[in-house]
Amino acid sequence: MIEIAFSILAADPLNVERDVTRLLDAGADLLHLDIMDGHFVPNISFGPGMVKALDARFPPVRKDVHLMISDPGRYLSGFIDAGADEITIHLEIEQDVPALLKAIRGAGRKAGLSIKPGTELARIFPYLSMCDLILLMTVEPGFGGQKIIASALDRLGQLRAAGFSGVLSVDGGVTGENCFGLTRLGATRLVMGTAAVQAEDPRALFAGCRGAHPR
Repeated sequence: MIEIAFSILAADPLNVERDVTRLLDAGADLLHLDIMDGHFVPNISFGPGMVKALDARFPPVRKDVHLMISDPGRYLSGFIDAGADEITIHLEIEQDVPALLKAIRGAGRKAGLSIKPGTELARIFPYLSMCDLILLMTVEPGFGGQKIIASALDRLGQLRAAGFSGVLSVDGGVTGENCFGLTRLGATRLVMGTAAVQAEDPRALFAGCRGAHPR
């Protein structure tokens, strides 16, 4: 099954509930929250309060929290308490990655690991068995609306060849024009922000992205 995750970063800050409702009604499966600290990436987004608010308003919907921050260990409990169902950290942080993945799973959440486009893919292989989710960044993280980096797409097949059988998510520049190609390469989750918000008919967009992979 191909999942569509709506990226909250693309929502209108004054109308988040409206945009989330519209895209969930159109068939999005879960919500993706990019948490940025202005240090690990050159932008600041939001914190546990946004996760908590979304969990209160949309309690059945899964919240996929992507921690693009330098010190995720300091904030894990806050996001867990706020209602995060999945928490993804970055391989590039200067912390004990296995310990953090273990802590996330120990709290009953799904653990994910993400890498930037410029990070050598082989670095992630030792951690595959510790992850429920691998999130491939196909743009340089920090801002929405970027075009996909084509060279990053080869990593999808390489991860499957390495034996990873969990959720393989793609984040960055996913559109109606490239999404089906991503699923053919092995992606099972598409993080969509700008393309989803700007779509005149998001239901048709999501259906097209699922293509031959119906829900």
